[in-house]
Amino acid sequence: MGRDKNLRERGPVVRNLTLDSKMMKRLLVILIALSGLAFAKSKVSPELNGANGSNSVNVIVQFTTAGPLSQYASDISSVGGTILQRLKSTNGYLASVPVSSLPNLAADPNVVYISPDRQLQTYLSNAAPAINAPAAWSAGYNGSGITVALIDSGVSDRPDLHSANGGSRVVFSTSLTPGDSTTSDQFGHGTHLAGIIAGNGAASTGSQYFRTFTGIAPGALIVNLRVLDKNGNGSDSAVIAAIDQAIALKDTYNIRVINLSLGRPVIESYTLDPLCQAVEAAWKAGIVVVTAAGNNGRNIAFGSNGYWTITAPGNDPYVITVGAMKTMGTPERDDDLIASYSSKGPTLGDNIVKPDLVAPGNHIVSLRGAGTLNQTFPNNVVAKSYYSTNGSDNGNSGQYFMLSGTSTAAAVTSGAVADLLEAQPQLTPDQVKARLMKTAYKQFPRYSSITDPSTGITYTDQYDVFTIGAGYLDLQAALASNEVSTGVALSPTAYFDPDTQNIYLMGDSSVVWGNSAVWGSSAVWGSNAFIADQSAVWGSSAVWGSSTVWGSSAVWGSSAVWGSSAVWGSSTVWGSSAVWGSSTPTSLDIAINGDTQ
Repeated sequence: MGRDKNLRERGPVVRNLTLDSKMMKRLLVILIALSGLAFAKSKVSPELNGANGSNSVNVIVQFTTAGPLSQYASDISSVGGTILQRLKSTNGYLASVPVSSLPNLAADPNVVYISPDRQLQTYLSNAAPAINAPAAWSAGYNGSGITVALIDSGVSDRPDLHSANGGSRVVFSTSLTPGDSTTSDQFGHGTHLAGIIAGNGAASTGSQYFRTFTGIAPGALIVNLRVLDKNGNGSDSAVIAAIDQAIALKDTYNIRVINLSLGRPVIESYTLDPLCQAVEAAWKAGIVVVTAAGNNGRNIAFGSNGYWTITAPGNDPYVITVGAMKTMGTPERDDDLIASYSSKGPTLGDNIVKPDLVAPGNHIVSLRGAGTLNQTFPNNVVAKSYYSTNGSDNGNSGQYFMLSGTSTAAAVTSGAVADLLEAQPQLTPDQVKARLMKTAYKQFPRYSSITDPSTGITYTDQYDVFTIGAGYLDLQAALASNEVSTGVALSPTAYFDPDTQNIYLMGDSSVVWGNSAVWGSSAVWGSNAFIADQSAVWGSSAVWGSSTVWGSSAVWGSSAVWGSSAVWGSSTVWGSSAVWGSSTPTSLDIAINGDTQ
């Protein structure tokens, strides 16, 4: 199977796509002309502007907290709308509303924002040695007593998800997929992630096995909240409903972690995005939310070199957003490299510094779920000869499958969080995030490159804060630390100073990353992340050189991307169909077979 490689260093050295001076000038003209456009100020998402006025559309309507939701339901009905579902964590409803009535609904002073019920998709080896998980197991921590809510394509019953007495460790299952009550995995993604998080290796343990595929928290429990169909597709409303369900079940099952290995393009600021509002509600309820960064790192539209490709809800500053590393087929991590498909920050429009961490995500062997992925990618089924000495076992495994992507990296991190919370259950979500970021492994090469044999394009990644975040997840180091942060662990904003031509990390006074030696920016992101004496993360003396995508003479232009109003708008080159393409890149486009090593 092929593999992939992260692309965070110098703008990908792109064969056959080198910009000539005329093209560069043309892009400059376009981007400078658009530099005054910003996030839409309207209460109605820009995607709804072109909808057919004679039709009804399913929308998520967010309201203020000033009045009762029952009254707001009447407001929707008064414009001819029909309530479909309450979405508690967004303080709103999923409703079917005539397009012609949207302006009247938006005029309601209690309405905060109206957005379509958008579609989400998945982001598709053992990772344990790379993050030092065996040290946690040796210390007696395997996630026991901790429950992870897996919001995905469902979980099928597998021996590796059973306890010692034979009972299933999937303690609750429900489907939020409209019209389909099946909770077992029809796609093959959720079962794989469940194995990464909590598989105990039962189907690969014994005298005839020389490899055992154990998840990161083999004692943890799983709450299975199915939101994705047999093709790996879902909707905002289904995911929000699942988050509401996880919050409601938190105390019943001790749900301390939500895993969201799915996403979609960023359409508006996280402050308005209903999906982001839902994950923030879970975070504030005491649940650590782990999200995939996205698999769009090879998107080099307009010379962006894969930057600004973080997907929602990974663009929210509260959550832990995870990019994917390649383990290079060895248990040691000092040769590991970023996967070129791993999405890079900062986030589009808000310029939030993401991802927060990176973790193993390439060529990960885990549980095989019955479903579409098995049929579409039969070569990803793990041969028994890969882990069994039994001479009669010459066929393919009925239990294990190999996938790559930031989906799997997020699941690795969710398992690590479960282990950490078993050891130190008093930690809050902010303290968990801060601990993992500060203790992350920070020794990386400056560059790495990979050439796609099918296209001849070479992708070169730089190991900066927008590619690897605070570093490589290290569970042993996180467990060994006793430092407890105070304040919130919001991911900072990247700020461009036109006077110095440098880029800085910016946060407010309530955020953990202050000026103290313990939690200062250089302690969390590493001293190598900064340049000069001003704690800038980027500038003319950085590895990119003075004429880069960040500089004032670059394709983007300092006023275009970093100005007071970012390049954004419903009809701009940053529209969802322009940046992300007519069909959004997903794990199935790039990362299903991973990165060549």
